[in-house]
Amino acid sequence: MRTPPTHTPYDGSSTPFTIGLRPLDIATWLEIDDHYEAYLVEKRRLIAKDVEAVFRAEPETEAAQAEVLGLVREHLVDGFPAVFPGTRQWEAALAALDAVASEDHPPLLAASLLVQEDLVLMRRGEEGWRLAAASLCFPSSWSLAEKFGKPMHEIHAPVPGFAAGTRNADLIARMFDNLRLDRPVERLNWSLQTDAELHKPMSSQALDERAASRTPRFGEAPAQNAFVRVERQTLRKLPVSGDILFTIRIFLDPMPVLDRHPERASLARSFAAQLASLDERQLDYKGLTADRDRLVAALERMAGEPVAAG
Repeated sequence: MRTPPTHTPYDGSSTPFTIGLRPLDIATWLEIDDHYEAYLVEKRRLIAKDVEAVFRAEPETEAAQAEVLGLVREHLVDGFPAVFPGTRQWEAALAALDAVASEDHPPLLAASLLVQEDLVLMRRGEEGWRLAAASLCFPSSWSLAEKFGKPMHEIHAPVPGFAAGTRNADLIARMFDNLRLDRPVERLNWSLQTDAELHKPMSSQALDERAASRTPRFGEAPAQNAFVRVERQTLRKLPVSGDILFTIRIFLDPMPVLDRHPERASLARSFAAQLASLDERQLDYKGLTADRDRLVAALERMAGEPVAAG
């Protein structure tokens, strides 16, 4: 039986299409759980299939990549034994450290093979902060090939309220400029998908076509068929290069696991309220326009029923 979701940004603590940053305790910078081995196996499969689809880096980022690898290794060695002492996850982490040390990978790609997170390196240039390197195995409806080398205002252009010239775009640029070494931050985001796949790339054209078609995606029982995809994102300024490391950790759960959550009723009500509050453009972007009403109704029914026995 699956455990309840680890993160629930739909509980009212985070609002869709807002920046929603909060301070990050560096001790919790990276997270490891029972799916650790499975994530690393999937990353290695994707890299072996087509490394250019999941890894890109500008040549002059090698030193910053090595800086990231050092920070990740340090966090593994210092932090994970306290969380998973003597468990298979810790044994798998040690094995991953040994494997990476023996392989000829660029440092950022090597670092990504030690953790469940994807790792994105942002660098300041004339046009602002740009995506200078990334190991991105688990994108949420975007394409590394399309976004690589682009500044943030272009990366965020499809997101409602985040295009160039918007208040949110200006706030993000200032936040990146002012991010301090001793004050990393994190945020949560959610979406819904039709399957349990972690690797969900999507081109800008496909995103536009999905938004325009407004085709139902979840069938007649959307609350049974939908998977909740939560992104935990962290931002940390690197002490040597001055670049910013953006980590993205995906948590994926079938929506029915909410039935077993001790706060099921309040979570379902809040989730329904967030869906109900999305405007037309936001729904199109998330691919939920045709399914929103049925999802809201299903969540409201979930909120009114007794918690299912384990």
